Amino acid sequence: MKQELHEIYEKYSSDLYAFILRMCRSEQLARDILQDTMLKAITNADSFKGDCSVKTWLYTIARNLWYDCLKKAENRNQSLDSVPEPAAQESIEACFADKDTALHIHRLLHDLEEPYREVFTLRVFAELKFADIAKVFEKSENWAGVTYYRAKQKLIQLLKKEGLL
Repeated sequence: MKQELHEIYEKYSSDLYAFILRMCRSEQLARDILQDTMLKAITNADSFKGDCSVKTWLYTIARNLWYDCLKKAENRNQSLDSVPEPAAQESIEACFADKDTALHIHRLLHDLEEPYREVFTLRVFAELKFADIAKVFEKSENWAGVTYYRAKQKLIQLLKKEGLL
């Protein structure tokens, strides 16, 4: 079992860290949430039912821990400015080649509201299937596909508005 946990960490930690960092935009907080995610996965390994991939399960744990962090900040009446907002950085597939356009798209993605931002991030950066994204949000696979499509359309509209497409 110890070897399996080590393999899971080696396989998923870098992608998981990148996902968390895109949400919280704080390296220290991302490292903390990554550690908490892995600890929670280890201590609750018996509760993993296998109805989704291990990657989806870990992303769900990480996302829930991030939301817990935000809730704690709200409960302490902290300004949300002191806690980084959930964010994601994304680019439209056709614009990856142009570095300046890709950077601009990353900035535009911050303007998308949830759940579009997170669904787009999970699909493009985490490379999750729509079925896995649906499980993260406890929605249907169709909902995940439609939400991703709408997020992509919103980014395209923003790019056209800025004269980049």
